[in-house]
Amino acid sequence: MHPTLLSRRRFCQVLGAVAASAQSLQSAVHAAGQKEDVFSLRYILASSMYGTTRVEEILPEVAKAGADSIDLWPRHHGDQREQVEAMGHDRFAALLERHGVRLGMTTRYDLGPFGLQPEIKFLRRFGGRLIVTGSVGPPDLSGPRCKQAVARFVEQMKPHLAAAEDAGVTIAIENHGRALISTPDSLRYLAELAPSDKLGIALAPYHLPQDERLLAGLIEELGPRLVHFYAWQYGEGCMRPMPKDRELKQMPGRGPLDFRPLLIALKKVRYRGWTEIFMHPTPRGIPILPTTAEVTAEINRARRYLADCARQAFGARFGGTV
Repeated sequence: MHPTLLSRRRFCQVLGAVAASAQSLQSAVHAAGQKEDVFSLRYILASSMYGTTRVEEILPEVAKAGADSIDLWPRHHGDQREQVEAMGHDRFAALLERHGVRLGMTTRYDLGPFGLQPEIKFLRRFGGRLIVTGSVGPPDLSGPRCKQAVARFVEQMKPHLAAAEDAGVTIAIENHGRALISTPDSLRYLAELAPSDKLGIALAPYHLPQDERLLAGLIEELGPRLVHFYAWQYGEGCMRPMPKDRELKQMPGRGPLDFRPLLIALKKVRYRGWTEIFMHPTPRGIPILPTTAEVTAEINRARRYLADCARQAFGARFGGTV
């Protein structure tokens, strides 16, 4: 046999090695594709769920609730933001480090959208990335009048967006009731007109019609402008005293809203922001349940419900934990 020719045995060995390499490469590509396609929820813990409980007591609950970051709320929903000022920034930084928690965001309706620049500096100090606030302008508009009002609001936001861009912070406008940004159309206009990716939307299903198809469709329309998602439904509302089991219907899995279509829509838009399991107690400023342990347990119950919804929707492609 010519020395440059392969024997039949050697040829089969080489062919087998090539086939094995091709199969390994195909498996690697498939695995990479699957990994890219995995959907997971990233949780952040709202301090207001614990009322005015001391921040020292809340921080250990962050990891227990499946989160790594905290959202600090001020009065009158909580007072942890004021607590941080009272204790001093250095002490707060030490507490965060001790418990392995990051300050992810603050919620500052009290400052309004045009009073956020000092808070932007605070977030920059701690590496926070997001401020949620409300909008300014006439509520309940529709059509061209709504779009014009949203355009005016966006123009007014530009100086504050410049400060946010410098700090690497995003300002998220929540669709709050009785506000300019409150309806599906106003949210669409804000997404269309926002001049910077540092102006985004914090979507609160509670304040919108409890129609899963509408909510899912809106998520898809908002796309990359959606930077924060509240796992929060209307249930029986939060504006009047009622028995606790009825009040808790705001929580995922307790009220009638089916979160599966919403999660499917979040996956379609490749949502990578935080999910905040949320509700309001009545009166404001009290924990949603009597003890810290009970609050965390209720958040984890809602988290298990969301995980079940995601598994039903995505199966093995859901990467979340409970």
